[in-house]
Amino acid sequence: MTVRPEVEVRRSKRRRRTVSAYRDGDRIVVMVPATLTRAEEAEWVESMIERLERAERRTRPSDQELLARANRLSSRYLGAMAAPESVRWVTNQGSRWGSCTPGDRTIRLSSRLQGMPEWVIDYVLVHELAHLLEPGHDAAFWAWVDRYPHAEKAKGYLLGWSAAAKVDPPPDDVD
Repeated sequence: MTVRPEVEVRRSKRRRRTVSAYRDGDRIVVMVPATLTRAEEAEWVESMIERLERAERRTRPSDQELLARANRLSSRYLGAMAAPESVRWVTNQGSRWGSCTPGDRTIRLSSRLQGMPEWVIDYVLVHELAHLLEPGHDAAFWAWVDRYPHAEKAKGYLLGWSAAAKVDPPPDDVD
């Protein structure tokens, strides 16, 4: 049974046609025109919650979905040579985007990545997968990572996010 989040509906006299929704902590805020009837409002609220949750599922995949995604990325960019045993979200990485333990072939991604664009999460996955092939951050390692076509763009995104959040970026871009 899924617990429904708290929903706050904000009616606006200035809003004429558009309806929007966003998450504010554990609550979903739905903004609607004041001219909507209660029945129209209820329909829009349901629709916007579904839309928001669908978008979140794309950017907040489960651990099983992360593992499947990592295997697809390994096949596509690393010749299927990097096969992780597990990939999971963790909440204890305040300064790293991800980490990899080559010995047991486990990858952990910071929960701070949840909600970021898919191509950024994919970059961090490719970075960690590359550690299964090259443990350090030498030229051979970066040659693997750079096979991912959005690598430079994703590095810039993560640096920008770190600057906006006023957090020092991790050394070597990801780890």
